[in-house]
Amino acid sequence: MTKKPFSYEEFKQIYSRIPRLCIDPIVRTQGGVVLSLRKEGYGWGDQWHLPGGMLLYKETVEDGLRRVLRDEIGAEVSIDKVLGYMEFHSEEKERGFGYSVSLVIVCDLVSGELRPDENASEVRIFTELPERMVEEHKIFLQEHWQDIF
Repeated sequence: MTKKPFSYEEFKQIYSRIPRLCIDPIVRTQGGVVLSLRKEGYGWGDQWHLPGGMLLYKETVEDGLRRVLRDEIGAEVSIDKVLGYMEFHSEEKERGFGYSVSLVIVCDLVSGELRPDENASEVRIFTELPERMVEEHKIFLQEHWQDIF
């Protein structure tokens, strides 16, 4: 697990003032798309979402994507294409502060035993989108499903 670059209070102070750049990879497999279920008590609790996270200072997008997927779901991937970006208008409501912009990159699962990190209770592969899902992820995936496969 990668060491956090600053404390929660520093994170909150910074990202209450500026947008945060994140990476939300779409990990596809022969069986569908990989999603994880956020634990209760975290932003977007008990909702399915794409694994993803914040790009760190001086980290390349590719290195950040690989770090996030190793940390969040234990996956190694090959990168296919950049599909677009998402803006998280629900973040302030869900977390109490913040606004993120996330690059969406389609990847193929190469190896790894899928497992949740400390923020998630489950990781699963879906062929159809589940009901309880982060709104921005669900809308993006619905609009781009044919571009993923």
